[in-house]
Amino acid sequence: MEKQIIVGLLCIFIGLSGFKQEEKGFSIVENKQEKRIDIRFDGQAFTAYIYPDELMKPVLYPLRSAEGTLITRGWPFDPRPGERVDHPHHVGLWFNYGDVNGLDFWNNSTAIPADKKNEYGTIKHAKVNKVETNGNRALLEVTKFWQEPSGTRILQEDTRYAFSAEKNVRAIELTTTLTALEKNVSFTDNKEGLLGIRLARELEHPTEEAVSFTDANGNITEVTQLDNTKVTGKYRSSEGKEGDQVWGTRGRWVNLNGKIGQEAISLVIIDHPNNVGYPTYWHARGYGLFAANPLGQNAMSNGRETLNFSLPAGKSVTFRYKVLIQSGKHLNDADVNAAAQLFSKSE
Repeated sequence: MEKQIIVGLLCIFIGLSGFKQEEKGFSIVENKQEKRIDIRFDGQAFTAYIYPDELMKPVLYPLRSAEGTLITRGWPFDPRPGERVDHPHHVGLWFNYGDVNGLDFWNNSTAIPADKKNEYGTIKHAKVNKVETNGNRALLEVTKFWQEPSGTRILQEDTRYAFSAEKNVRAIELTTTLTALEKNVSFTDNKEGLLGIRLARELEHPTEEAVSFTDANGNITEVTQLDNTKVTGKYRSSEGKEGDQVWGTRGRWVNLNGKIGQEAISLVIIDHPNNVGYPTYWHARGYGLFAANPLGQNAMSNGRETLNFSLPAGKSVTFRYKVLIQSGKHLNDADVNAAAQLFSKSE
């Protein structure tokens, strides 16, 4: 009895002293009111799956390195000094496309005028199917619906996010299955797609001059020239293309090397051999859009190839990608080839 009393008093003392056992491994916590699911590792924020009303699709936002460094742009939700404020639909890491049954899902945002909204589609979060954490690995499985402006659902999206952590590496494997619902769904060849990440300013390429970009609906976005101080990013593809030359070329992977403060960072997107259009074309821009687009072949190849992918009603297609975030050093071709080879064998 005396021993039990002592133990009880000790527990009370520890509680009163504010002692808290250090959180180890992954944790996933859903907040339905705030429309977000936070993914943490060893008690530190890694990313969050968010679906607020002001976003036209759910995204992972922001992404952090093992050191906790933000590698994605903060604007528009958490703007940071010196950032670009173009392309309001570029938030975190996302998956969508620029022409689905004639609707633009890629460019949709709150910036689209009301009289143009009938040209854009929206992706809505529906439910969480599975949450699983096991030390340095975790799973989040969700269902979303791709909707017409009227609210009619044309696609069901089931996505599995598999998170992992190994020393100075954080990784996300995305497995996305799209199922056509009541009618056939066409993915008309379009440069706006498919898996995208909007980079922190430091990971962009140094800007040499102001440029403008026109989307599939003819809307023009100006990308201004900014101060290049501390801007260090450089793309390199599996085929040896570098910098702005990566855009519009095929590759099994692209590795972006850069530096934020004193931290060397490599951000890699790896394509999977089972994906439609493998090896993917890269919609990778120096101003900070890092995207893989296997479906926009005419746009990417300057007319040499065309892929108008279609999905009959009731049928499904699956896309898989792996995102690596290496902190503390830059990955070389051998490193990324080894990771890509391992990923290619996974199911």
